[in-house]
Amino acid sequence: MSLNAESTAFRSALEVIRAVEPRVADAIGAELADQRESLKLIASENYASPATLLAMGNWLSDKYAEGTVGRRFYAGCQNVDTVEALAAEHARELFGAAHAYVQPHSGIDANLVAFWAILADRVESPALKKAQVRQVNELTEADWFALRRELGNQRMLGMSLDAGGHLTHGFRPNISGKMFDQRSYGTDPATGLVDYDKVAEAAREFKPLILVAGYSAYPRKVNFRIMREIADSVGATFMVDMAHFAGLVAGKVFTGDFDPVPHAHIVTTTTHKSLRGPRGGMVLCGPELADQVDRGCPMVLGGPLPHVMAAKAVALAEARRPDFADYASRIVANAQALAEGLLRRGAKLVTGGTDNHLVLIDVSGYGLTGRQAEQALLDSGIVTNRNAVPQDPNGAWYTSGIRIGTPALTTRGLGTAEMDATAELIHTVLTQTTPGSNPDGTPSKAKYVLDPTLADKVSKQASDLLTGFPLYPSVNLA
Repeated sequence: MSLNAESTAFRSALEVIRAVEPRVADAIGAELADQRESLKLIASENYASPATLLAMGNWLSDKYAEGTVGRRFYAGCQNVDTVEALAAEHARELFGAAHAYVQPHSGIDANLVAFWAILADRVESPALKKAQVRQVNELTEADWFALRRELGNQRMLGMSLDAGGHLTHGFRPNISGKMFDQRSYGTDPATGLVDYDKVAEAAREFKPLILVAGYSAYPRKVNFRIMREIADSVGATFMVDMAHFAGLVAGKVFTGDFDPVPHAHIVTTTTHKSLRGPRGGMVLCGPELADQVDRGCPMVLGGPLPHVMAAKAVALAEARRPDFADYASRIVANAQALAEGLLRRGAKLVTGGTDNHLVLIDVSGYGLTGRQAEQALLDSGIVTNRNAVPQDPNGAWYTSGIRIGTPALTTRGLGTAEMDATAELIHTVLTQTTPGSNPDGTPSKAKYVLDPTLADKVSKQASDLLTGFPLYPSVNLA
């Protein structure tokens, strides 16, 4: 598509929207303006291509398509079959997976499909075989009651939240924590790194049905070969949630022991983040779990989103191009440059650096909570998110950390020199921010004090840093 064609497409789309609800059109335009002017350092965000974005706004949205390719519960799904098959094909080729399921609407949906596929394989199928029936509707009331109880009495072992794990890996506020009896493995208190001997010890003691690896705030690689050996030693199904680092796997930055696909029984991911696609999820597995995974709808999911599957197909096709591997390599180089820049300026980083796309700053070294630091940086044109650090005394709401990542800025073309400049801006804001007080004079974990003049100065410096790296340069909404 030519640059002029892209600009015309988005301008025309906004004109159509504006004719119905101008406030929505204004909000969409304002979001583009905001993203163009700020340093986006949220590790789970990126910028999808114009082709990916446009693939989501079309007539495929109007179709119901429960079922799978060639086996739908609605007629007229031949075009949905085409885009879903293409997305799955690209996913299999990109990751070297035997089977890909591209219907999940989000990361949690992908995880739920994986959990229930494992439960169906490990718990439900043996129960059906024992009862000598083909499906659950044929069970007696007594057998059905026993199966339901057994399904709800399984164990999961995953990384703790404060060590960098994710809410969907069995924690009580999330549905996964209500499904499983869950325990966590943490990281070494001295290094912040995964201690595989401790994970093996926890697995032997707890004997989980599912061992989960993967993270949302762990700045290092995980050895999936060792984790699979641990899972095998206790008879657990090994699941990897690679939502955060899928782009590094696709770009062949993570290979061998650090590529989860050859080692895990089942792999889940989002399709945005470092993969740079639309918001959505995906499940990869071998043939032994394929049939169970393909029952994601109606087991867990409602109707697929065909327009989003179309966008997934476009983004996955883009990720198969040679330049994506270069992009993935630059993500890590930029993250390491950002970490080194922060360390030189005296910042305290969890694990002392990074091997992947993210950096976790312990802002207690600046005398701040994560919430204070997050807002002070936002006021200064730097978009981040607060995050817990290992053994965080401030809990998951206020936190003691700031998580930053480089996928989005790398998409814009920023390099290692700009990462060092970004480290300087972050350090300047955090050193000039002080905790605020509550009305009664007690220290506040949320309020902070930052000179507005300094915030404006840094915000302008951040905007100036981005001047040579325009976002969606082909799109002119004026």
